[in-house]
Amino acid sequence: MKRLNVAILGQGRSGWLIHGTHFLSDRERFRVVAVVDPLADRREKAREAFGCDVYGTLDPLLLRKDVDLVVNCTPSHLHVPVTGRLLAAGFDVLCDKPFARRAAEVDELVRIAAASDVRLFAFQQSRFAGYFRKVREVLDSGVLGRPVQISVAFNGFARRWDWQCVQRFNGGNLLNTGPHPLDQALQLMGGEEVPAVFCRMDRANTFGDAEDYVKAVLSIPGRPVVDLEVFSCCAYPRATYGIQGTRGGLKGTQETIDWKYYLPEECEPRTLTLEPLSDADGSPAYCSEALAWHEGRWSAEEESKDEYGVFGDMTARYYRMLHAHLTEGAPLEVTIEQVRRQIATIEECHRQNPLDAWI
Repeated sequence: MKRLNVAILGQGRSGWLIHGTHFLSDRERFRVVAVVDPLADRREKAREAFGCDVYGTLDPLLLRKDVDLVVNCTPSHLHVPVTGRLLAAGFDVLCDKPFARRAAEVDELVRIAAASDVRLFAFQQSRFAGYFRKVREVLDSGVLGRPVQISVAFNGFARRWDWQCVQRFNGGNLLNTGPHPLDQALQLMGGEEVPAVFCRMDRANTFGDAEDYVKAVLSIPGRPVVDLEVFSCCAYPRATYGIQGTRGGLKGTQETIDWKYYLPEECEPRTLTLEPLSDADGSPAYCSEALAWHEGRWSAEEESKDEYGVFGDMTARYYRMLHAHLTEGAPLEVTIEQVRRQIATIEECHRQNPLDAWI
């Protein structure tokens, strides 16, 4: 198996806790050869952990010829300019979320990648989460019938006072947490076009000037309506997922998924009647029946766990997919086109909620 040389930009919560710790667990596929971080203590920690070269700025890295992939984990507002510089310098780049702030920025990065004959990837590891894969499996099976509405709620109660709640750093719930549920919701929704959007944002518990309340309704003709929530003022979080279908429904969290459905062939044949309904004794009757429900349940505890643990599993699955793509030409399951659709949806949400009015 070919081992790829990786450089990581940033050793914060994402660069170290997500990407870095994964690379330490999968030395068969990846070897970290360089780390860039402006903080000396983080550089030293990386040097000890990976045995790699470390730099305080990007310039020395740009001179290297032995790097197969650069992982961009810089602060959110630097994702686009840093990724563009790396692509122009001839590197394949994996950019963490949020991939960009505007769809036009995605288009420009794609243009630079094409001009430099390099590859551009988006890190959307929650696409590979066990709970999401189960939701998608149940929906794709067709047992719920035609999905009418899909509800996705990544809610909780928290106060935030770091840089990720500040607009000029591309902070706020929609760009921080939102790329995960929105990516999942758009995959379940289907189609390729950008949906029509109705969105309302608010500032509830944040100490910054970006939103920490997001409510969005997405729609495409012929597709299920999506109800998306990313709240930081929800003291009683409800199910992460809810699906309402013509033959049943699903509800679930990241730990358990439940679904139930009926089989049309087990039901009494029905036809529309406009005559008054009556019970056997002639009394007026309500239009109702007892359906025979079939039920299923999934639990995260029952899912097989590999060496990476439950949370790290989705990162490991993403990187196994990416490694197979880079070394064997396997299909890329998370595409830039899909992520552009996500960013265009986020951009419309922001257009409807001009945050500068809150300052």
